[in-house]
Amino acid sequence: MKTKIIIGTRGSKLALWQAGWVRTELLQKHRDLEVELKIIKTKGDKILDVPLAKVGGKGLFVKEIEEALIENRIDMAVHSMKDMPAETLEGLTIGAIPERENPRDVLISKNGLFLSGLPKNSRIGTSSLRRMAQLKHIRPDLVILPLRGNLDTRIKKLDSGEYDAIILAAAGIKRLGLEKLITEYLDEETMLPAVGQGALCIEIRENDPKISGYTTALNHSLTSAVVLGERAFLKRLEGGCQIPIAGHGKTDNNNFMITGLVSDLDGKIVLKDKLTGPLESSESIGIALADRLLSMGAKKLLENLAAL
Repeated sequence: MKTKIIIGTRGSKLALWQAGWVRTELLQKHRDLEVELKIIKTKGDKILDVPLAKVGGKGLFVKEIEEALIENRIDMAVHSMKDMPAETLEGLTIGAIPERENPRDVLISKNGLFLSGLPKNSRIGTSSLRRMAQLKHIRPDLVILPLRGNLDTRIKKLDSGEYDAIILAAAGIKRLGLEKLITEYLDEETMLPAVGQGALCIEIRENDPKISGYTTALNHSLTSAVVLGERAFLKRLEGGCQIPIAGHGKTDNNNFMITGLVSDLDGKIVLKDKLTGPLESSESIGIALADRLLSMGAKKLLENLAAL
């Protein structure tokens, strides 16, 4: 008799790819399992005509899935880590963080032009305040326009001429086999990634040894240490979708290096710093970097943004 597990996921092509990958991994590692995917529509999926920052609240793409997990309607959830609020919901925990895909952002432009070569007043589409602020900082001559919808929808809007270029996460493009569309990978000096970008989050109930026994094998310890360091940075800053915050960690041997950024909405004030320390202390280092940025002026910046 096989044990049945239900995975909760959003219904986009990318979300289904991610949940399907987890399903395949579970079935390969545990022959006693039967794994079903359950699609759950989130608030972020329902409201597509409003910029994310104006929809408000944290967890726009995870809340309804987490509710299903708490109510035992599903056994685990698969999210994009960058969609996860800095604090997990009471009663839930991160069961595994698999190996990360490329965390960088990419530019896809209509005429094959790099970001530096786009003409003045080119229309750039992005749904992220983090991307908007960094774009305005390096190219204030560009016109930044909101871009919502799943990956296919965003690419169709570019093809139809609504935008001259769009910025997306490399991970989603690669997972769906659309790498040929990428014009340019943006380096982190130009566009610092979001916390957790490129990583998956497998969320489970706390004190659920049966399910945690299955998810443990999917955890990638190096990715987990780096992403948890980034998330500690974000949590200290109490960041959400309404604030331009970026944080990206890397490893070198047993060292953890994290770069963090906080900006105003116009990209005129950009506070950026980095910190290095032992990998096993990644979360402490993330917190220390956040404290450093707060002392540099991020506290006032965040207070002003929160008041808007």
